[in-house]
Amino acid sequence: MTSTNLIESKDRSGMELNLTPREIVAELDRFIIGQKEAKRAVAIALRNRWRRLMAPPDMREEIAPKNIIMIGPTGVGKTEIARRLARLTRSPFIKVEASKYTEVGYVGRDVESMIRELMDLAVAMVLAEEQEKMAAKAVELAEERILDLLLPSFNKAERSKAGTDSPQAPTTRAKLRRLLKDRRLEDRDIPLEVEQSAPQPMTRIFTNIGLDEVEKNLNEAMSQLFPKKSHKRMVKVREAREILTQEEASRLVEMDKVVAEAKTRVEQHGIVFIDEIDKVAGRENRTGPDISREGVQRDLLPLVEGSNVPTKHGPVKTDHILFIAAGAFHVAKPSDLIPELQGRFPIRVELSSLTKDDFVKILTVPQNALIFQYQTLLATEEVTLEFTPEAVEELASMACAVNEKQENIGARRLSTIMEKLLDEISFDAPEISPTKIIVSANYVTEKLSDVVGNTDLTRYIL
Repeated sequence: MTSTNLIESKDRSGMELNLTPREIVAELDRFIIGQKEAKRAVAIALRNRWRRLMAPPDMREEIAPKNIIMIGPTGVGKTEIARRLARLTRSPFIKVEASKYTEVGYVGRDVESMIRELMDLAVAMVLAEEQEKMAAKAVELAEERILDLLLPSFNKAERSKAGTDSPQAPTTRAKLRRLLKDRRLEDRDIPLEVEQSAPQPMTRIFTNIGLDEVEKNLNEAMSQLFPKKSHKRMVKVREAREILTQEEASRLVEMDKVVAEAKTRVEQHGIVFIDEIDKVAGRENRTGPDISREGVQRDLLPLVEGSNVPTKHGPVKTDHILFIAAGAFHVAKPSDLIPELQGRFPIRVELSSLTKDDFVKILTVPQNALIFQYQTLLATEEVTLEFTPEAVEELASMACAVNEKQENIGARRLSTIMEKLLDEISFDAPEISPTKIIVSANYVTEKLSDVVGNTDLTRYIL
């Protein structure tokens, strides 16, 4: 990714990725096989967010995000597309399951909690970035504090009084600083005062309304009432460096700026992926606990339309957050969603089931291909693992066969098959290393044919 793909956003201090739709699809192709229509849809939606930021200020707030519904069976790449999209743009991203939310008045989580979680994630993301920027300065300050502990008789206060009258201590300090930077004092013990938080009181809220966020915030507030304790203990220099670097980095970071930047990122660049949206599709003649499903949609509607959600970091506007919903829609249909919610998801893309050729590519092409993962794992035990092209073809054929006989779980079937195939090698690896193992089509057939051919056994193993 070149520096020409980075631009300064008009309304934020961070850098916004300026990728064309074609470049976005190319990046997604590195990790996800097929599903070109879905990739094009998310690429256009992402580019439209950049276009909105470049629009005149009077029109910028009027342009709504083009939310997406992905329709397709499990294991075909719906979640992975959204997750990779967020990583590509460094956007705050959260994945939630619609089925765990209930409308207000029922036991469960309220839909606004997803925005609060997104804000918490954004704050942690920005905080980590700011601490990384301050890392060099924090390490320098931490080493000075370690030197103070190594030379307790000549600490910072005494150095300022001594001036040039005590040349010995500064000379010793300079020598110790060189030894410290050369990592030659790592095993020396020094006394360090470590801050210890007081035990947090556990407050429980018993109600029929989902107030899990209120409960968490109440516990945090009450914990502030108890003073933090500190105690001295002997630690190695290497451990002290880590502890003190974290403390100094936290002191150098201005939390007000962190929260402000996080809020901007959430409001302008946040992505919420709502999985299993079909599980809350409203259908007629529903009774019992399912009666709250349409209520979840109605509670979700204000978030998608745009509203202010109160969080512990201040109110967050959801007007320009990109919502990507996904579901298999085996029983329900997108038209079963309430009309108002359907209108807020103008883009619908259908993801196709994976074929044998797709499975072959999934095993060998992506940067994080499953075969590469197992080769990397076993290489740590000095076991070199090689797969012949015929073995890969046989694995793909078996995955397709099992998906046809049993529940179609898409690419996730490959993980269960690979785990079963390499079970013996993974177990014996420490004893047989160093060695080289070539996995052939015959080996695959020998290890898996009985399981794949036995329907009852497949149901429980694969």
